[in-house]
Amino acid sequence: MTIRVVVADDQTAVREGLALMLSLLDDVEVVGEAADGEACLELVAQLNPDVVLMDLRMPRRDGVSATGAIRASHPDTRVVVLTTYADDDHILSALQAGALGYLTKDAGRVQIAQAVRAAAAGQSVLDPQVQQRLLAAAVQGGGTAAVAAPVDGLTARETEVLRLIASGLSNREIAGRLYVSEVTVKSHINRLFAKIGVRDRAQAVRYAYERGLTS
Repeated sequence: MTIRVVVADDQTAVREGLALMLSLLDDVEVVGEAADGEACLELVAQLNPDVVLMDLRMPRRDGVSATGAIRASHPDTRVVVLTTYADDDHILSALQAGALGYLTKDAGRVQIAQAVRAAAAGQSVLDPQVQQRLLAAAVQGGGTAAVAAPVDGLTARETEVLRLIASGLSNREIAGRLYVSEVTVKSHINRLFAKIGVRDRAQAVRYAYERGLTS
């Protein structure tokens, strides 16, 4: 399957460089480029891409606002943020808006390709620096609340699955760790997502960090 991608970044050299890099991948087709959030929304409406590679600081409409609008109107389009910003406010805002992946522009070609492919498959990829920031924010903001058990009715197995998601494991890896089938893992994930009120793995990771469910 070819992954159809829109690249949104207000810096022409960056945008064109990313588009060129992605176009060299056998399984990716760059179907559009946008210089701002409004243009990105227009392209998504016209082209219905699988993935948007989204900058955060752009004119007319920023990446967080554009991400939220895309997730509301085109839920099948996944958003991966690629930005220079790795502070708590930007990270949490993007994940809350529905971004499935979050990378900084220090990310290499392989990591960006991995994030695009993972997003197309409905899986989250977070930059290691971003995961560290989320963990630090949970520790700093927590006290006893940060390490408390979930209060949303998760079973012990669902909590374990959530911990493994937060550790960055794929469904297949979780299945191997727990000695169950991938179908069983998907069933656990669907139930725990419904219980904690999240839409995707990125939001689940944030939930896990906020509650101290990380090793």
